Amino acid sequence: MFYENKQEAMVFIDRVKDLQKTMDLLVSEDANSERLVRAQRLMEIAMKRLQKEFYQILSMNRAYLDPESVSTRSSLTSERSSNSDFIEDEDSHTGGDSIVELRSIAECMIGSGYAKECISIYKSIRKSIIDEGVYRLEVEKITTAKAKRMSWEDVELKIRSWLEAVKVSMETLFKGEKILCDHVFEASDSIRESCFSEISREGAILLFTFPEIVAFKTSKKNPPKEIIFRLLDMYTSVAGNWRAIEAIFSFDSTSVVRSQALKSLVSLSESIRSLLLEFESRIHKDSSKVVVHGGGVHPLTLSVVSHISLLADYSNVLVDILAGSPPPDRSLIPESYLNVSDSDDSPTSELAIRFAWLILVLLCKIDRKANYYKDCSVQYLFLTNNLRHVVSRARSSNLKRLLGDDWVKRHVAKIKQFSDSYKRLAWGPVLATLPENRAVEMSADEVKERFEKFSEGFERAYGKQGACVVPDVELREEIKLSIARKLVPVYREFYNTRRSVILAGAGGVTVVRFTPEDIENHLSNLFSGEGISGSSSVSSPSSCRSRQSTS
Repeated sequence: MFYENKQEAMVFIDRVKDLQKTMDLLVSEDANSERLVRAQRLMEIAMKRLQKEFYQILSMNRAYLDPESVSTRSSLTSERSSNSDFIEDEDSHTGGDSIVELRSIAECMIGSGYAKECISIYKSIRKSIIDEGVYRLEVEKITTAKAKRMSWEDVELKIRSWLEAVKVSMETLFKGEKILCDHVFEASDSIRESCFSEISREGAILLFTFPEIVAFKTSKKNPPKEIIFRLLDMYTSVAGNWRAIEAIFSFDSTSVVRSQALKSLVSLSESIRSLLLEFESRIHKDSSKVVVHGGGVHPLTLSVVSHISLLADYSNVLVDILAGSPPPDRSLIPESYLNVSDSDDSPTSELAIRFAWLILVLLCKIDRKANYYKDCSVQYLFLTNNLRHVVSRARSSNLKRLLGDDWVKRHVAKIKQFSDSYKRLAWGPVLATLPENRAVEMSADEVKERFEKFSEGFERAYGKQGACVVPDVELREEIKLSIARKLVPVYREFYNTRRSVILAGAGGVTVVRFTPEDIENHLSNLFSGEGISGSSSVSSPSSCRSRQSTS
């Protein structure tokens, strides 16, 4: 009837309402009158017809009444119920028209005492749609026992599916169903609540139980350290949708959904805090004696800094997650390391201290690993490379915002200290072979001896340092240029002024093995890691320097 002739359908609704008014009048006059019995029979016929119409509209217009379509028409208002809103063209049956028709039938049936029949039809059809939607989103019931047996690869795949499911559920599935319920049963708050609760509660609880199950699994089995990012993604998803959760599941009968979502947030928080402690413990306990070729960046540095910089991307939620948990003891962090006032106990400052502490733990560990290089100069180059990597990642990530410019400046200065120490220990002895006062008179033998010492010293230094590496291109060029600026001009002056003395002596040419250009060329090839050196062999811890004033 509503499909073929909407105007006639609305007249039918009006006549049913008139019939109900007549029945109310007849009851007040004579509850046993034959006219009341006849009216009752007519009402039963009318209600059966409206039940059929209600069912058909719900069934035939599933495409128009799917949650996604409904959620886009959330601006629909009660004024749409007037007859003038119906479109005359019989082929243009839209979702908006269907909602108006459903509401008209629902109001008529409820007003006539047939609410139970109307609600039963609605719940049956709409619950099947929501359940199908949840199924299509690959949300399934997973017990803790099943979760224990799942591989972490499978868990991660399910987490990725769940994240998409939450997005679709909150933006369309449950939101659209709430809107539809609100419009169809606009006349009754209790019916609206009853319908939406029964239709959506089971699927929503299923959706928001999953994070709690995953959090439980991480607490019972050693998870890969990367799983913390998936937990953070889930926490971000639930927390980011919290207002929508409260708005959509606002009824008392759906409070269980809000409670489950909150339980999942609490469980995720506990697991994330536990994983952060485990991460710090892994750094402390790292006892590998791996010696990186040429004093390059240690695998521990690469791994830890990558992990920390990714964690910094979740700083907004980590502030909430870590609120109330004990921060690192500030007395363990040197004042010169992080410029945070003792009186500053804001959540952001507390988070900055946690990140600074993790980096300090790493740097102290790297400081000890430098002892496995025999050559002190390589120890400093190792420290230079590793600290440079830490600072570079901090600058290019959210860590810079957390730690601040002052932290970066302090560590850039520390890089320079390490670099200067490397250059002094590695190349200072070579420079020392040349006379400080180059204007002083020297005999041919003295000049010859100086050239020999320089050549031997340069060959020895180049043989060791040729095996060294500096992965950071900018740093590599900085160090090479600095070495060349100190060494080449001094040698060039000595070479140009003293070489004639050697050439005048018999057999003196052989001691001049390098021209200034040779020195420049050799230095330009440094840090490629292709030289031969024993500096990377493992040794007992060296005590040739005191590097970290902050350790």
